[in-house]
Amino acid sequence: MKTLFRFVRWLLLAGFVLASALVLHTVYGKPLQIGWFYERVFIEYAVDDPEMLSSLGILPPWLDWYSDDLTDRSLAREAKTQAKLRDDLATLRSYDRTALDESAQLSYDVLDYFLSIQVEGERFSHHDYPLNQLFGIQNGFPTFLATQHRVRSSGDAESYLARLGKAPVMVDQVMEGLRARETAGIVPPTFVVEKVLAEMRAFTATPAKDNILYTSLAEKLGKLPVGTLADGERDSLLAQAETAITGQVYPAYGKFIAYYDTLLAKTTGNHGVWALPDGAAYYAWSARMHTSTDMTPAQIHQLGLDEVARIQAQMNDILVAQGLTEGSVGERMQAIAKRPDQIYPDTDEGRAAIIADFTRIIAEVDAGIGPYFHVRPKQGVTVERVPEFREKTAPGAYYNPPSMDGARPGIFSINLRNTAEVARFGMRTLAIHEAIPGHHFQTTIQQELTDVPTFRKLLPFTAFSEGWALYSERLAWEIGLQDDPLDNLGRLQAEMFRAVRLVVDTGLHDKRWTREQAIAYMLEKTGMPDTDVVAEIERYLVMPGQALAYKVGMNKILALREKAKAALGPKFSLRDFHDLVLTGGDLPLALLERRVDAWIGRQAAK
Repeated sequence: MKTLFRFVRWLLLAGFVLASALVLHTVYGKPLQIGWFYERVFIEYAVDDPEMLSSLGILPPWLDWYSDDLTDRSLAREAKTQAKLRDDLATLRSYDRTALDESAQLSYDVLDYFLSIQVEGERFSHHDYPLNQLFGIQNGFPTFLATQHRVRSSGDAESYLARLGKAPVMVDQVMEGLRARETAGIVPPTFVVEKVLAEMRAFTATPAKDNILYTSLAEKLGKLPVGTLADGERDSLLAQAETAITGQVYPAYGKFIAYYDTLLAKTTGNHGVWALPDGAAYYAWSARMHTSTDMTPAQIHQLGLDEVARIQAQMNDILVAQGLTEGSVGERMQAIAKRPDQIYPDTDEGRAAIIADFTRIIAEVDAGIGPYFHVRPKQGVTVERVPEFREKTAPGAYYNPPSMDGARPGIFSINLRNTAEVARFGMRTLAIHEAIPGHHFQTTIQQELTDVPTFRKLLPFTAFSEGWALYSERLAWEIGLQDDPLDNLGRLQAEMFRAVRLVVDTGLHDKRWTREQAIAYMLEKTGMPDTDVVAEIERYLVMPGQALAYKVGMNKILALREKAKAALGPKFSLRDFHDLVLTGGDLPLALLERRVDAWIGRQAAK
């Protein structure tokens, strides 16, 4: 019997040693299975980014070791991440792709594409402006704490305070990168420095109790169930927040302000990235990365000109039918946008009505698309106002996906700085793009995918996601959800807007257009409000190439749909096509085409 017990002990010990060796080999070496490698890659990136973990909500509360920390923004961490990208790409390519099935090969190719384009762009890692008017760190930090950091307990509130207290460290890390960029000759356009200075000065001049960092915490604490906090604990937590804002956050932001004050005199105008060192190569790479194609800036510019001419003719037909025959398309669009029946009151009641109407439109569209989709997201979407402190420089609208644990819905944020910017005839199209069946639909379905590596649920490819959202606008019109001529005019204006982006983005960064030249062109062709146009052109100047993705992606999805219809004839199902596109998650366009081609082959063989 003793011999048996001794044998069992040795067997258990051997099993433990083997399991430990396997774990260590998976963590530090080449995992035995590629699926293990996929998950290791995701885990390593996730645990190195505590802010991303908070946003995703992917871990249960009892495993929360990260919510009191901010993401490291130091140059050392940047170099470490770049080295990891290179190592991960080499490890991926050491696996035998030919031994994988079709689904596994697609995962391999998605990760290979993503890692490859990132490694290729390493030389341009400082060709950006960390403090910018759009999504800069200076407004991203308070927005993150207000919208992404959840407070479900006093411990969560303590973590919120800890993050406030780490603002000085964050600022010092960012400052390190700003100075490195300046040394390399990467200086933002003049307007960026001016607008960020104005934003930061207003932010730090706000009394602490009126700052979003304080008011958002007060709101979160106010929503906690009775009994969650001890007597007096709420007041204590808010007092600590006030102290942190005045004693740590504001002085830290003072460093940003002082640096940008000095940098302003060193700016050289409102130029595209052509003016930066190696700017032409950087823009060509940005265009490839965002469109996931090999199109050159010149080819994209010409595509834009062709699309503008086509859409302009369609818009003109509707405008003429509305009795508007004089002036440019843009001038006539502005005339409609200023009509009393298109404008909400510029009051709190008017803003509340806008949010209510967007919510109603989303519900109507959601109810009307049933025949065209099998797969639907489980998570809902809400409409919220863009935080007031960042309204002046924020885009007109944007979307944030839900947390993966289901605790936070998707959020469609609408900029209500001026209700005159929200003309009624464009609202259905905007709701469709940002919510259903656009971004919320596509992104949430991707997050809810099963039987794919975790990175496939989260990895973004701009041309796919933005192309789908723009395609959704067209689809809604095709299936009768945009029957009103003015609603259709709003759809065409939105498509014209994306076509114009192809022209002005390449114009600014490749053809050396001025900021004013781009603004004038967009006003003439779209008729969008002046404030929206200025915000958009300034967006392209700090996010080169991103705006190219929308129309390129939409055109590709439409072309693949028509290819499938022509090949399959009566066997083609629009519902099945949509499910195929959505259940692959975000894909580079070439891989999307390969996936559709394989589906066409399977359907034809039935």
